[in-house]
Parts: sequence; structure tokens; C-alpha cells
Amino acid sequence: MSNKKIIMTGGGTAGHVTPNIALLPKLKELGYEIEYMGTENGIERKLMEAEGIKYHIISSGKLRRYFDVKNFTDPFKVIKGVFDAKAILKREKPDIVFSKGGFVSVPVVMGAYFNKIPIIIHESDITPGLANKLAMPYATKICVTFEEAMQHVNKKKAVLTGSPIREELFKGSKIKAKEFCGFKNDKPVILVTGGSLGSRIINSCVRESLNDLLKTYNIVHLCGKGNLDRNFNLTEGYVQFEYIKDELADLMQLSDIVISRAGSNTIFELLALKKPNILIPLSAKASRGDQILNANSFKKSGYSVVIEEENLNPLSLQEKINELNVNKETYIKNMSKSKERDSLSNIIKLIEDCRIKR
Repeated sequence: MSNKKIIMTGGGTAGHVTPNIALLPKLKELGYEIEYMGTENGIERKLMEAEGIKYHIISSGKLRRYFDVKNFTDPFKVIKGVFDAKAILKREKPDIVFSKGGFVSVPVVMGAYFNKIPIIIHESDITPGLANKLAMPYATKICVTFEEAMQHVNKKKAVLTGSPIREELFKGSKIKAKEFCGFKNDKPVILVTGGSLGSRIINSCVRESLNDLLKTYNIVHLCGKGNLDRNFNLTEGYVQFEYIKDELADLMQLSDIVISRAGSNTIFELLALKKPNILIPLSAKASRGDQILNANSFKKSGYSVVIEEENLNPLSLQEKINELNVNKETYIKNMSKSKERDSLSNIIKLIEDCRIKR
């Protein structure tokens, strides 16, 4: 039986779980017993159970910045969640809690605080999300991904760690990916992804541009659940998938250009893999604007080409792809110069330090 124990939390979207998954191999190697706390139907449950991690269910309500009838009932679910989490943590006695944010994390962080358990929070974006804002006063340390984020959090607690990257992403095979996609030629490959839920606006723009793009490129399109279009099933040089897990590392290695949303985890993976990319951040109308800040930070550093969602159309997309293709060596060079942080080691060291100092 291990004498080191960590309980992790975070959920609501894959972005609040992926960095936790990246930490698992190293934590196991160091002999940690790992458990997870999340909601009954959250994406985090499916992802963690697939990793064979013991999972505890707690109640939690969604924290919204807009009016909704559920705003009157959800605070009671959060309060119930705090009692759920407090009882589980008292029973399980972890040495430390690691939180990746998302509304499920708030009760867990508060429950840990009441049990006097050290808490590390990881914030992916430049400005903290609502859940992390509520949880941060209870944290022992706050990991941030962007340098610009330091001015938005308590500097005494903040540590610039970067975003942990899953090690398997570096081990992909171009040959396997080419075979998997059935590509018959050596045209450069564009990988299109709209995040774990897909993006209708990106999907339709890419499909409208196919006739022109396929003259020069092969295209791999990760279009999100329920977004496959059968009309393109037999289009040579174009393959579409709802979601890819096991083959993602291979597809990343195969791709010459990536078109993506600007979620923090994804863009730091592109930076680590030095993939020339076009970012199409979620518009401020559909989000709190975090992706716009992420994308502009990467544009300023010379890592990414950015198209604002409002300016996205087949013509602007093709122009930016051609521009990126011509200048891709410059972008690769800029990404190679980035202060490559060994985020995984930074975060693991922080976990070990906080556990020892307890």
C-alpha cells in the first residue's frame, strides 16, 4: 500500500481533465495512490475510469455568469457538494488535493480546506475562470500557464509552471497515421480540430473550402460528436472523425499545419510539438473571452496565425493557410525559441514540496 496519496479534481470539459491525465504516469512512478473526485455524469468520470482511477461522486451545480432559473437551485447543489467532499476527504485522508478547475472543483477545494489538506490549483488561461476565482483564496499554491496570468492571481501563491503535456503526444508515428487515414500521396496534411465538442462554424467553413484546399493538401478533420457529414465520405484526401483519442499522437506527427480553437491545453501542445497553426478563438459572445486572450498572446510571440471567428470565411481561411504555409519555417523557429518549461516536472515538484511541508 502506498504511503503517498493525492486526490485530483476538475471537470465539465475535457480541457479541465487533460492536464490531470498528463500528470498520472509520473505520479504513479513516484508511488502515489491516486483518486479522483467529480460529478456523476461529467466527462471527467468517463476519462478517469478509462485510466483505472478510483472515482468519487459528489454533487455540484454549474456556476453561470448569465441568468438561468437553475441559478436559484445550483448554489444548494454546490453546498451539498462541499459536505460530500469534506466527508470523503476526511475518510480518504489524502496528503494533497490537485484541482484543474471547472465548477466541480469548487466543493472539493473547500472540502480540502476545511480538512486542512494542502491544495494546488492549476489555471490554464490568462485570466482565471469563475470556478478557480472562487477556489483560489483556499489554495496553498496556484500554478499558472501564461506569464501574463501572474497579474490576475495572488502573486504570493502563484508559480509559473506552464501546461503539462501528455508524454505520448511526442511518440506518434507518421507512417501509422498515413495508413490510418488512407492517404495515397505525399501532399502536406492539415489537421482541423474544434475542441472536444467540435465547432459548427469551423466545420462548415472547412467543408466549403475543400475543393480548393484538396488541390494542395490532405485534410484530417476532427469535427466533434454528431458533426460528421456523409456527403464527404468518399472525398479523396479528406477524412473526418467525431473524436480521436488513441491515434491523436500519430495524427499530430503527420500534420504540417493545425487549425484549432485556442483552448490553453491544445495551444501549448501545438507549441511543444512545434506545429505551425491557425487559431480561431471562440468569440466573446459565446465565452468569457479567454481564448481570444490566449490566441493574441501566441500571435504576439510569433507562434500562431489568428483568425477571429467574426472574420472566418472560406476566403480568409484559404488566405491564412497559404500565408502560414509560405512562412511556416519562421513560425517553427519562433516556437523553438520559446522558453520551453518542463511543466510536468515543475508541477510534480510543487506537489511533492507541498506534501512534505504539510
